[in-house]
Amino acid sequence: MADKKSIVTLNIGSQRVSLAHLKPGKGGGLVLLKYEFYELSGDPAADAARLPQIKLAVAALVDSLGVAKSDVIFSLSGHSAFTRFINTPALDEENVEKLIAFEAQQNIPFPLNEVAWDYQKIVSARDGDEAEYALVAIKKDSLDELTEVIEEAPLAVKGVDVAPMVLYNAFRFSYPEIESCSLLIDVGARTTNLIFIEGERVFTRSIPVGGAATTSAISSEFNMPFADAEERKKQDGFVSLGGAYAEHEDPGIAAMSKVIRNTMTRLHSEIARTTSAYRQAGGSAPVTAYLCGGSSALPYLREFLNEKIGIEVEYFNALKSVAVGPAVDTDVVTSEAHNLGELVGLALRETGQCSMDIDLIPAVVERRRDVEKRRPFLLIAGACVLATLLAWGFYYQKATGIAKNSFQQLRTEENTLSGFSKKITASAEKEQTVRDRGNPLEAAVEGRTRFIEIFSYLNSKFKGDKIWFTQIEPLTGGIPMADNLGMGALWKDSNVSSLGLPQDARPDKKPPQNVITHIRVYGQFRDTSDVLYGFEEQLKKDGGGFFRLTATSPAGGDGNRNQSGAEAGGTAEEWPGNSRRIIELREGEGFSGQMRYDLELKEPIYTDPARRRPEI
Repeated sequence: MADKKSIVTLNIGSQRVSLAHLKPGKGGGLVLLKYEFYELSGDPAADAARLPQIKLAVAALVDSLGVAKSDVIFSLSGHSAFTRFINTPALDEENVEKLIAFEAQQNIPFPLNEVAWDYQKIVSARDGDEAEYALVAIKKDSLDELTEVIEEAPLAVKGVDVAPMVLYNAFRFSYPEIESCSLLIDVGARTTNLIFIEGERVFTRSIPVGGAATTSAISSEFNMPFADAEERKKQDGFVSLGGAYAEHEDPGIAAMSKVIRNTMTRLHSEIARTTSAYRQAGGSAPVTAYLCGGSSALPYLREFLNEKIGIEVEYFNALKSVAVGPAVDTDVVTSEAHNLGELVGLALRETGQCSMDIDLIPAVVERRRDVEKRRPFLLIAGACVLATLLAWGFYYQKATGIAKNSFQQLRTEENTLSGFSKKITASAEKEQTVRDRGNPLEAAVEGRTRFIEIFSYLNSKFKGDKIWFTQIEPLTGGIPMADNLGMGALWKDSNVSSLGLPQDARPDKKPPQNVITHIRVYGQFRDTSDVLYGFEEQLKKDGGGFFRLTATSPAGGDGNRNQSGAEAGGTAEEWPGNSRRIIELREGEGFSGQMRYDLELKEPIYTDPARRRPEI
């Protein structure tokens, strides 16, 4: 676990998860103590596979840096959040908050109770001009899922921000002398964040062009899997400069570089379009561009953008104002400086030097903060409880003598009442005996309407006209009940005799005939046996209703020709398993097949309460 003065920051990108351990330095600076990153595999657009990979990545990084159970601030990639910039007239703080909430309802494409959102003033109103605010929101369910994964690492989430805003903070910290308009180009795996920084002003836009777009283009052009295309891009990929520059001597590599160039040309077009929009909103044209992000290291990307944009392009150095600790490999971290902007920007929140402070609050953090607010009141309440306990302690000593005298009196009365207790116990035993005799009778009375309810329930599960039941038969211990009890087949149908199913095995001892344990349902279906699965899914939806969905027939395996190997071996399996028998299509019949289900009742039905169940 990190000490209280240290800072732990986490950046979760589309294809890279990075973790840093820092501490405050002299003069308001920062010192990088440790740094690690973990590459995620696969297509970053496949969101379903990301959470398990992020969980493994965070756990591995926490273990490597030795910061388990530390407080952490983490950032999300720009495309995960919804960002808008809002202009408002000069208003007091209370009215501004109401106006921003109204604008949030109008701009965020989700109900506000389903998102975590925050806003930050960017430009103050001056001389009648409008003030400008940044509004950021993210779906609560996505945020809570990610927070839960991080907390299992284990880390204690303290706050959440988004990558474009923390990069803005890192840039202002690293280049405080720059006042002219600068463009920070954060080229990620899935998207590229364009961040215009002009003094205190900031404007961001996330565009769907990144490293994964080039990999997908290579995969499509050369007809290879995404993973192979990614590996080939890392090994031999670069941006073709075209024109007077000579092509690579390897035709395959030269062709790949042109595919990458086409994708980066789309990036240049989006940069030009966004720059135009920013200038129309009152901003200036950027003087210098800075590259950062995992995909910005693509060879010749800086030269390509320098030629296309027409301004100086250099790599962003997030460690320009950060000292490096002795445990950090200076050469390695220097080559990674352009990837550390988010981690440095997050750390600035703890030192109070961040210009942009967006706070997206997950549910677990909200509860934790609520507890912190209540802590003083809880301490006062605890002190009051302790004082009360001390007062009761003094009272207890005084009351002990009185209690002893009362105890002796009660002991005498206990001896007197013990005789009555024996009589009450005997009466209770008699009452229980009567109840035991009456319970079967009560069950039989309830069973009078049970069959009607069961028939109605089964009928509701047969959807459409492709499946119907022809006969229902009560079973006891897996064996049809004796006809001489008047409880034979409840529905006669001549087709049942032609079902062709094997006979049930008969037990050595006759099972009890006054209790129904299973219901056997015979039926027919048209088309194919696939229609049976609809009936089975209907039963599964409400847990089987009256029935316990067990996969084994009460009569056991009998060599049915439709049994699977698992059923014949008696291995436990999912319902219906061996409790279902099917006869497929026969020629000359008006149906496609016949089936039989043995359904175990959750509560047996007693048919004759006067008869005792014989021992088997």
